[in-house]
Amino acid sequence: MESTIRTPDTSSVIVGVDGSEQARAAALWAAGEAVRRARPLHIVHGADTDGKALYLSAETIEKARAAGRELLDDTAKAVRAEYPGLHVTTEFSRTDAVTSLHRAGGLHGTIVVGHRGLGGFNALMLGSVGLGTAAIAENPVIVVRGIDGAEERGTVLAAVRDGHDLVCARYAAREAELRKASLRLLHVWNVLQSVGEVVTMLDDVGEIAGQHAGALHALTDTIHKEFPDLAVEGDAEKGVSVAGALVEASRHADLLVMGGRRAPTRLGLGRNLGRATHGVLHHAHCPVLLIPRAATGAGGRS
Repeated sequence: MESTIRTPDTSSVIVGVDGSEQARAAALWAAGEAVRRARPLHIVHGADTDGKALYLSAETIEKARAAGRELLDDTAKAVRAEYPGLHVTTEFSRTDAVTSLHRAGGLHGTIVVGHRGLGGFNALMLGSVGLGTAAIAENPVIVVRGIDGAEERGTVLAAVRDGHDLVCARYAAREAELRKASLRLLHVWNVLQSVGEVVTMLDDVGEIAGQHAGALHALTDTIHKEFPDLAVEGDAEKGVSVAGALVEASRHADLLVMGGRRAPTRLGLGRNLGRATHGVLHHAHCPVLLIPRAATGAGGRS
């Protein structure tokens, strides 16, 4: 590993860059997040030259290293021009991007990645680095989406279900305070799944809705008490797609905070990604902050 900082501050904001416009935009967004948190920014480029050494010439690898260092210098220069007081470090890594970002994240860093954004349908999808980083991360990961020309909405959105999501809600509340924004706690429950789980009739949906609303009210009340100066709203919605409802709600938020999945899945999406989380990371209209289960100390939503 080659770096201007061998052991980055473990509470840093870490952002990966690859030369794309999406990664550059993510770096500038991450810089703003670092300023809000009063933390340094660490910019990482994982060139994977070690993995390619067997089939690339020494000259080609050296060119890749030179291009990577130039990319880091240019990105740092752009960040410093926008945020002159921010402490910025860079790191050229010879390993792949996902491994490099996880290593740089340390114990307490927050990792930021851009989305793929190649235009057309692909602009909606998350690239392999972003997906791989989020899927197995033990640190919070922010996927930067929906920032092109977007105005601040003044709201942080948190996807919650019950008391198991308290740590995630607290994280969202702190993010809202940093942004001087309000907090919306949104619980979306799948009415068809709920009815099927209890093997009941549709006449019982009202009772099920009451149970969901009660859990949300208790969580909202706890956040109200812990953050008395923060405007907090709790909403419970029913629908046929949890991910779809969260994606739609993200149109009106500056940041969507959600936890990693609760239960094992057979989808092979990684330990943090259930169906809803996977769908939101691919299609949200604002940046998404994923809090892994290991980071919350409690189960996140699925």
